[in-house]
Amino acid sequence: MRDNVVHVRIVSPLVTRGFRKLEDLKAIEYPGISISHAEIATGPGSIESEFEAAMSVPGTLVEILRAEREGVDAVIIDCMGDPGLRAARELSGMLVAGPCQTGMHVASMLGHKFSVITVMRRLIPSFENTAALCGLSSKLASVRSVDIPVLELEADLAATAKRLVEEGRRAVEEDGAEALIFGCTGLMGCAAGLREGLLAEGIDVSVIDPIPTAISVAAGIVRAGLTQSRMTYPAPPEKQLLGYDALRAAMLPQAAQ
Repeated sequence: MRDNVVHVRIVSPLVTRGFRKLEDLKAIEYPGISISHAEIATGPGSIESEFEAAMSVPGTLVEILRAEREGVDAVIIDCMGDPGLRAARELSGMLVAGPCQTGMHVASMLGHKFSVITVMRRLIPSFENTAALCGLSSKLASVRSVDIPVLELEADLAATAKRLVEEGRRAVEEDGAEALIFGCTGLMGCAAGLREGLLAEGIDVSVIDPIPTAISVAAGIVRAGLTQSRMTYPAPPEKQLLGYDALRAAMLPQAAQ
């Protein structure tokens, strides 16, 4: 942390250029926080499956290690699958946060139970598994989907907003949710619209936008002088690693490059 400013880097684990715009991230900066952005060089165009999440991890780790070398204070992985989160915490002494893990813990503090509203139905098991790993299964009311692919969320914003309100209402009225989380970081910026849509129907619940939330939580952890535990995330043993030249290079000490 330099000049009392926490530098947070958002690493998008996608190769679709322009999906995350730096100006959108800069718009949510506030005093004491500086936000930068990086995209991976090799990996999927979007993440809507466990396979695509796995394919994104090597490139994501490369960018996280680069951020640490550049003096960044914390990295947030720009996907609600939190791809590579545990691996990154083993490789890096810098704080690495996942928006899904962070959002779920925040939601559990703001409401008795929470629901996730994601893009595709096939992702429901992934969120249920993450809740279990976080020890929050009893807090998870449901996972609902709008059934709109990630790269089509902005194609018809009115339709996306309508589906979010529909599933948000059902999560509250049918599933017992008292807080909502977006299950895709591609929905960044939609929280106010969803909350207004629900308020118009007499539903007053917290709506968590995972990326802005993770930025604020990460900055607070950095300011507290904390990072992930080395007991939980010990550095990986040194051994042969074939076929991952960019990752191997990123793992070398700076002086050796």
